[in-house]
Amino acid sequence: MSLFALIHSPIVGPSTWSLLAEELRRRGKEVAVPDLDGVGGAGEPYWRQHARAAARALRAVSAERPPILVAHSGAGQLLPAIRQELGRPVAAYLFVDAGVPEEGQPRHGAGEFADYLRELYARGGRYPDWTDEALQEIVPGSATHPRLLIAPRPQPFAYWEEVIPVFAGWPDAPCGYLQFSAPYDRAGGRARREGWPYRRLDAGHFHMLVDPAAVADALGELVQAMQDA
Repeated sequence: MSLFALIHSPIVGPSTWSLLAEELRRRGKEVAVPDLDGVGGAGEPYWRQHARAAARALRAVSAERPPILVAHSGAGQLLPAIRQELGRPVAAYLFVDAGVPEEGQPRHGAGEFADYLRELYARGGRYPDWTDEALQEIVPGSATHPRLLIAPRPQPFAYWEEVIPVFAGWPDAPCGYLQFSAPYDRAGGRARREGWPYRRLDAGHFHMLVDPAAVADALGELVQAMQDA
């Protein structure tokens, strides 16, 4: 049985995966949720610190079985780096409303979001800068305060400008894509062009905190589709 390694975006905390992790465990799956903070050296790129933290946590829980790396949001671009830091094969890569690794592309990409970030940081702001009201809209109807579930971790602008390397030969394992929201149409379109198994749930970006059972169902379908391919 493969280990589901749920990788959170560096701009939020691992608690964004908490409800899905519980759901997968109820279904008899083995799950790890590495925290990307806490491992790094002075002057090291943020992406290397995050990849090292994930790899160290995964080596501690499973030294034998290849994990399924499951990335949400900005964690998608980190998956090749995590695979390299891990130093052994993975079973699959799953992207959940996430960016897809692209050589030479900074984290913020191009277009409106990149322009928004430049203006925000020029004013002295940092992203994410979500208010409690905005968080309530992002995770509607939650019994737990959304700020505790999402745990925003604002990053410096240098983080957004980083270009994360993609090793030659990636992907070296099957890939699948689960899309929730329109901002990830480009990434979802690439997944379909590449012929990856693809599912869509029309929902918000943090849908795993709203309907973890539906997300677990979709991930199970993607894993099965990759096995059948």
